[in-house]
Formats: sequence, structure tokens, C-alpha cells
Amino acid sequence: MKTSEAFKIIGGSLSKPSKMPGWSIGLPAKECKTGGKLQAVKGSVCYDCYAMKGCYVFKVVQDAQYRRLKAIKDPAWVIAMAHLINSKKPDVFRWHDSGDVQDLDHLNKIYEVCRLTPSKRHWLPTREAWIKDHLSDKPNNLVIRFSAPMVDQRAPASWPNSSEVVTSGASCPAPKQNNECRDCRNCWNPEIKTISYGKH
Repeated sequence: MKTSEAFKIIGGSLSKPSKMPGWSIGLPAKECKTGGKLQAVKGSVCYDCYAMKGCYVFKVVQDAQYRRLKAIKDPAWVIAMAHLINSKKPDVFRWHDSGDVQDLDHLNKIYEVCRLTPSKRHWLPTREAWIKDHLSDKPNNLVIRFSAPMVDQRAPASWPNSSEVVTSGASCPAPKQNNECRDCRNCWNPEIKTISYGKH
């Protein structure tokens, strides 16, 4: 598959968040299933969602995100995503710098992409609790971190990996490193059970 063809199939380019060491893919935050409801709940992590402001609200960005969302249904989406991720030099990939898993079909496709990119480490943050019922099918090179829905709420211990947003005492070093991951890869490390991010 040609790279240009793969980009067309997935609905556009991959994302390159400035703080991240690798690539990502962005979907519209308005279409988050659980997050979409939490956006109206004061004190929730999604109440002041970063993906609902700034450059994310530009029409060109929104149009691209909705193209990517629609593209997930394309039968060639898995092969195209795997081709693009394998073609990139960084060995880490973050799923969804904006947006979240839509349904079980979407999750299974992500699993298949991870299986087709065995030399890459994948990280998937999510607020979709139903995914816990499907962790047994998860590829070993994918870390799924369930995000606690409320600010300063402890992440549930029942998940193998999780994350929290806190007003103080964050374990993520990015704020002290010009908001960059730099050499840190804790989010992709299954040995790190819970990561706390500072509220921003």
C-alpha cells in the first residue's frame, strides 16, 4: 500500500502532538460517548476539555476529525493505519489525542492494528468503562489506561492500568519539562499502574 493511499483511507493525516515523542490520531471530542456526557458535568475531567477549545475548534480541524471518524468503517482502515504507524520512526503511538473509542468494532480494529505493528508500543487512554470486559483480547504491545472521570478522583484499582487528573501532586513530569514527554515513556509502560496528570 502506498502511503498516500493509506492517508486517503484513514481520512487524512495522523496527528503530531507537540509534547509527544510519537504520532497519534484525533477524533472529534464532541463524539466521545462517555466524555460527551461528562463535558456538561462541572468538576469532571471533560468539563473544560482541551480538545474543545484552541486550534481544535477550527473548521479545518473539525472537518478532518470527522473524516477520520467516518473512515473507521472503511474495510481497509486497519491495514492503512498499520502501514502508516509502521512507516514512522518513533516506536510509540498514542491513540486519540482527542476523542475516544466509539464501540466494540472500533476497539477490535485498534487491537488488530496493534497486532500488525508489533515493533511499536501503543497507549490508549479512555473513559469507556465497558472496555474492561474486553481486556483479555488486548495485544501485549497495547496499554489501556482507564481515566478517572472526576478531577482529584482516585482511579479504580480494578483496572490493570489507569490515570487520574489532580490539582496537586501529579506524577507526570511534563509540566516541569516545558510540557513535553522528553525521555519519559511511563504512559506506555504496563508496569506503571496509575499515572496522575496535573489539571490544565
